[in-house]
Amino acid sequence: MSADTTAPALFISHGAPTFALAPGAIGARLAALGRHLRHLRAVLVLSPHWMTRGVRVMAAAQPATLHDFGGFPEPLYRLDYPAPGSPALAMEACRLLTAVGFAAEPDPVRGRDHGAWVPLLHLLPEPRLPVIQVSMPADLDPAGAWRMGQALAPLRAQGVLLVGSGSLTHNIYEVGARAEDAAYVSRFAEWIRTVLAARDLPRLLDYRRLAPAATRAHPTEEHFLPLPFAFGASAPEEPMQHLPGGVSYGILAMDAFAWGAPCAPI
Repeated sequence: MSADTTAPALFISHGAPTFALAPGAIGARLAALGRHLRHLRAVLVLSPHWMTRGVRVMAAAQPATLHDFGGFPEPLYRLDYPAPGSPALAMEACRLLTAVGFAAEPDPVRGRDHGAWVPLLHLLPEPRLPVIQVSMPADLDPAGAWRMGQALAPLRAQGVLLVGSGSLTHNIYEVGARAEDAAYVSRFAEWIRTVLAARDLPRLLDYRRLAPAATRAHPTEEHFLPLPFAFGASAPEEPMQHLPGGVSYGILAMDAFAWGAPCAPI
C-alpha cells in the first residue's frame, strides 16, 4: 500500500473507565483524528487490562464488550462497543509475533476490555471495523513492548490501525492529589514528549532510571508499556503528532501520540 493507505500507529491514554462518559479535551481530539482516518481495514489494540503468560490474540468472530471494572456509575455498564472480530487477522498477528520469538496463540473466547473500547468510543464511534486485541505478557518490559510493536508494524501497510492503549501517567494511589503535589505528572509527561519527538529509543527504554519521578508516575509498568509498543510500530521517517489531553483526577496525564496519522484540526 502507499503512504496514503498505511494505517497509523497510536498511543492513547485511556484513563479511568469514566472517560467513556466524560470525554474532555482528549476525547474531542481523538474524535477529530478519527474523522480523518481513511482506508482502515481493522484495529489491533494492546491494553494493560489483558495480561497473560505468553501472548494471546483475540480470535473471536464477535467479541463481547467486557465491563472489567467495579464501583463506577451505572450508565457505564450499559455501554457497548459491538465491533466484529477478525479470526484471520488474529492468525496473522500470531504468525508475525511467533516469527520474532513471542509464544503467541489465538484465543477464541476473549472479549474486548475497557482499555480497547473506551478510547475507541471517541476515536471510532461507529463500531463497524473489526477490532482485535493482543494480550500483554506478564513479564513484558519496555524493550519487549517495542519489539512487539516492531513485529506487528507490517500490518499497518494492510490498513490495520495499531493502538497502544495505556496511560501516560498512572499512580492511582494519588487520585485527587493537590496540584502542588501532582506537579511531577507534568514533568514526567514533558520528558516523555521530548524523548518521543527526538525518537530517542535508548532513553525511552531506560525511562525508569532517567525520567523525572518515573516510579511515582508508574508504580508498576503495565500502563506505560503500550507507549513503547506504539513507538515500535512507527517508522523512523514518520513525524510524531502530539494530542494534548490535560490531566484527569489530578494524576492521569491523558495525552495521545500518533505516527503516520493525518493532521486533523484540534
